[in-house]
Amino acid sequence: MLRTHSCGKLAKKHIGERVTIAGWVHRRRDHGGLVFIDLRDREGLVQVVFNPEVSGEGHEVATKLRHEYVVKVSGEVAKRPEGTENPKLATGEIEVIAQQIEILNPSKTPPFYINEDIEVDENLRLRYRYLDLRREKMKENIILRHRVVKFMRDFLDERGFIEIETPILIKSTPEGARDYLVPSRVHPGRFYALPQSPQQLKQLLMVAGFERYYQIARCFRDEDLRADRQPEFTQLDLEMSFVDEQDILTLMEELFTSLVENVKPMMRVLKPFPRLSYHDAMERYGTDKPDLRYGLEIRDLSDIAAGSDFAVFRSALQRGGWVKGICAPGCAHYSRRQLDELAEFVQARGAKGLVTLPLVEEQARSIATKFLTRQQITEMAMRFGANKGDLLLIVAGERKVMEALGALRQEMAHRLGLADPNLLAFCWILDFPLLEWSDEGGWEPMHHPFTAPRDEDIPLLDSAPEKVHAKHYDIVCNGCEISSGSIRIHTRELQEKIFKLLGYSEEEVRQRFGNLLEAFEYGAPPHGGIAPGIDRLVMLLAGEQTIREVIPFPKNQSATDLMFDAPSEVSEEQLKELHLKLRLD
Repeated sequence: MLRTHSCGKLAKKHIGERVTIAGWVHRRRDHGGLVFIDLRDREGLVQVVFNPEVSGEGHEVATKLRHEYVVKVSGEVAKRPEGTENPKLATGEIEVIAQQIEILNPSKTPPFYINEDIEVDENLRLRYRYLDLRREKMKENIILRHRVVKFMRDFLDERGFIEIETPILIKSTPEGARDYLVPSRVHPGRFYALPQSPQQLKQLLMVAGFERYYQIARCFRDEDLRADRQPEFTQLDLEMSFVDEQDILTLMEELFTSLVENVKPMMRVLKPFPRLSYHDAMERYGTDKPDLRYGLEIRDLSDIAAGSDFAVFRSALQRGGWVKGICAPGCAHYSRRQLDELAEFVQARGAKGLVTLPLVEEQARSIATKFLTRQQITEMAMRFGANKGDLLLIVAGERKVMEALGALRQEMAHRLGLADPNLLAFCWILDFPLLEWSDEGGWEPMHHPFTAPRDEDIPLLDSAPEKVHAKHYDIVCNGCEISSGSIRIHTRELQEKIFKLLGYSEEEVRQRFGNLLEAFEYGAPPHGGIAPGIDRLVMLLAGEQTIREVIPFPKNQSATDLMFDAPSEVSEEQLKELHLKLRLD
């Protein structure tokens, strides 16, 4: 090794020792006779002092150093003079008196400051990601990710799980998003697909008798990007045989609770994890991934509104819609401009408008008060448990009401600072519908086509598919879906029935799922699993707003890798080898 110690690992116990350290010049300060540098490696910083009386040659070299030069320094560890200690540094009580220095590699001036935590354009950071990763926050995020994955592996290993890798080049199957396709050179006109999830493969591993499988799986989805989506992502994929839903929920609750307590102990976990049905989550929070760090629950006011003379309410109810709302505490003072902003917010999410009722001593400043009695306003306030000074925000309409109110609930919580950043509010969402009617017509799976229906609902598949509930469970944290999972179908007869309901032809079933159906005829055990998203989990633990901040080399919001300039064009020769021609419509 070129060094005897890491910079950040030096301590008082090393005083008097001769050490050799190496790293990057983090800061440099020239105090005339003395030159000081903070030398940085992965483990941290240490101050190095260049004194011309100790080493004239070393001092001369130090005067030429610039930020991000890579150097090796040999010298003696000494206690810092009294009054010059730096309590912000782990090595703040000591320094290295340099006796020798070697510049291992100079550096150009970086395109942004590495030694300062300042805002930098994200595209510039991604273009020079190898420099961005030197910054303290990014370094800590990647180390946190490592610790999370290591904890998961150790946790599952202790509980009898076996880590098994599954193929990256597989067959295209319906998983809910577009596949990334890979053309085959040796099989002209045929394509592999990159896995959206190792779904069929892990089920086949259960048929193979491995009973408890997991892997840190790379997955790929060609879909529009958001803060919590990337074209390629990582999940903890696991599957278990001879289990029911309760077994998986208990295991995952223990995993997440233990992980936070060991990896991020300064954060609190809401436990036990609340369990909500899909119906209750939508009714109370307007979303199936609610943030439970705050209240602001949606309340149904339809029965009160039905007795009013307000045409907006009556019209919505006559069309089979609802009148629902939330209560924003202490917001009765909102100005007309602020109220207009909230109205525009819900209209952008499909609502036709927003009715506002400030609860104040004087007559409420709202058009709705012309059509509502004081008794009706009082009943609405009581429905929320509201107090004077609060603001009722009400939406009337049909399908988009819940979506708009769910978004408004999050917006108001953000404005009012209600979400505790140090609380992780995990919860389970259960009892999802098995199927939903698509906009194009026809049934499609709420999760995926391999999810088992509840046993008692199986007879309804023939008569009322919309009433069938799934053995499907989601784990949500702070308004972010961390994971979906389910008990799987494990008999050929039931799986074929589901495929038929989804409109697959016999030929399509044979081509896309034939191997799985055949495997079910060789003694497939009951099984189920779940696949937590590692990127999203680490994002929450790190307190970041996008998963790009916890992925070493992510794509930007346009799915472009700015560092490698990908995707990129390929040569005609490569296309010819793959038997492909481009047609850009």
